[in-house]
Amino acid sequence: MIEIREVLTKKERKEFLNFPIKLYKGNPYFVPPLYSDEKKIFDKDYVYNEICDVVFYLAYKDGKVAGRISGIIQRSANEKWGQTRARFTRFDCIYDQDVANALFDAAVSWAKDKGMTEIVGPLGYSDLEREGLLIEGFDYLSTYEEQYNYSYYQKLIENYGFEKDVDWLEYMLFKPKTRNDKIKELSRRMLDRYGLTPVQSKSINDFIKDYADQFFEIIDDTYSHLYGTMPFTRGMIDMMIAGFKSIVRKDDVVIIVDKNGRAAGFAVMFPSIAEAVAKSNGKMTLPFIFRFLRTKRKPKVIDLGLIGVRKEYESKGVATIMIARLLDMLHDGECEHLETNLMLEENAHILNLTKNFDRKQHKRRRCYIKQI
Repeated sequence: MIEIREVLTKKERKEFLNFPIKLYKGNPYFVPPLYSDEKKIFDKDYVYNEICDVVFYLAYKDGKVAGRISGIIQRSANEKWGQTRARFTRFDCIYDQDVANALFDAAVSWAKDKGMTEIVGPLGYSDLEREGLLIEGFDYLSTYEEQYNYSYYQKLIENYGFEKDVDWLEYMLFKPKTRNDKIKELSRRMLDRYGLTPVQSKSINDFIKDYADQFFEIIDDTYSHLYGTMPFTRGMIDMMIAGFKSIVRKDDVVIIVDKNGRAAGFAVMFPSIAEAVAKSNGKMTLPFIFRFLRTKRKPKVIDLGLIGVRKEYESKGVATIMIARLLDMLHDGECEHLETNLMLEENAHILNLTKNFDRKQHKRRRCYIKQI
């Protein structure tokens, strides 16, 4: 017997958060979010509540938790794109089509009652969240920023009638066997021609103080046309800044400024903390803190977070300047490789930039859509 319950009680909230930990127990590739961060989705003052309607469901089979799902109506995104679209996120399920169907039925019924005409996912509150269903690359450790899932999820979702909306690709980027002096020379010429200068903040706090406003301005400039994006709220900005302070090192931020000191572009990276988080099941234990600090000090892998360039500089080689600096980082440092996060498969510009590295496309993620 399958029962669907809306998550309302403290016990149900705990079951919702803990279900994927139990489902993926012993899986060497699964990396959960930090529990302390994830449980904030149930806070009344969660930063997204002002622009989203949200619901959470659990599925029980024979009295035991067998799946979960969350439905989101992202009002800011719908207004921006002129859509009546619901999202599903945090879908986890045992390998049982009936359980999956019951979860999707609940999310679809809720969305239709809210006047929505289609549902997409996996897609979170914003593009700063984990998104996309892993459909290739099941034998690679997930990044901390993205979600892992079992391969059977694709069958459960497609059997319900979902179809592909977009795909994202992920790459491992290695240093070329020889230095690319050509790109380095091109970088130098671009800097001279447009009066640009690479700068290094003394600390992450200095970066935030001097460049945070410009940073988010450039993100909006660079990414606003991409799938599923929506305007930043103050709460989202503050949440992202708090994340920077805890994970990003000053050497992981590349900033290019013009002759007036205004940021023309940036690249932000994150020391990969995936192994540290996985070993602690997302809990902030003392061993986790030791592993986290050790990894942050000398990371073997660096996650490539965001590259942003002002529109006026997009055709002037600023991105190439930052790629040259990333190549120098790989050649001169102890990092084994860079790991990209999601890149839309039709985003030819950013995909072409990765050709400067020895690269391996090892993962693919998909967002699905269904008319309701």
